[in-house]
Amino acid sequence: MTTSIRPVVAIAVTLAALWSPRAALAQASELAAPPDLTAPPADATKSATGLISKVVTPGKSAEKPAATDIVTVNYTGWASDGKMFDSSVTRGNPSTFPLNRVMAGWKECVQLMVIGEKRRCWVPQELAYKGQAGRPLGTVVFDIELVETRSSPTIPPPDVAAIPADAKRTASGLAYKVLRPGTGVRRPDGLREVLVHYTGWTTDGKMFDSSIPRGAPATMRLDQVIGGWTEGVQLMVEGERMRFWIPQDLAYKGQSGSPRGMLVFDIELVKIN
Repeated sequence: MTTSIRPVVAIAVTLAALWSPRAALAQASELAAPPDLTAPPADATKSATGLISKVVTPGKSAEKPAATDIVTVNYTGWASDGKMFDSSVTRGNPSTFPLNRVMAGWKECVQLMVIGEKRRCWVPQELAYKGQAGRPLGTVVFDIELVETRSSPTIPPPDVAAIPADAKRTASGLAYKVLRPGTGVRRPDGLREVLVHYTGWTTDGKMFDSSIPRGAPATMRLDQVIGGWTEGVQLMVEGERMRFWIPQDLAYKGQSGSPRGMLVFDIELVKIN
């Protein structure tokens, strides 16, 4: 988050991984269908919509995605005849997309999951491709692993307008609170290069910058960013997410063409380089 603002990038996440069949995947790399493909086991759970699912591997946290979150997943999908029609696993890269822009069965299934969980989902046709030409017909089965979930940057947090009572304050006027505890113990110094995901809003809820739609965290030096960032990120450990309320004198100081007034940032410290 340098002192010159990068243009806001519109969210444009490729959804082809869920919506387009990939015949090229049906090669030697094709993954075998699960043995319970056409017969969900007795310990699977059926919802009111007809979705059936079961946990294959338990997750590592209690955090579940909201309906509007942007999720990162690894997955494989099979048609009812056992043919694999799509897989991020065979491509070697997890897929990231807005949860509110995928098929209904996917949205429902992923919202049942916690980070780190792997779940098998039997998605009936009316919750999947709905008989569309060129798509798998009938019930499709997905193995899904929820790698990560992040709030949509286009939806401002509920406390964006004012510093909440549970926020901590520093002597400089910076306010902050922890959104997710970190996994590391090191904290960066003021000259360190860091890898971060972030979103910034003005107090009227307008997003002006975010790394999330770009699909990759940003690399920054802490001596080359606004003062609130330099101070705030040094409070963090790797894996931690914090929300910061940065007063104007620690932000862009009223510079022409920059957001004015107090700014709110959600920052995730991915890595200290």
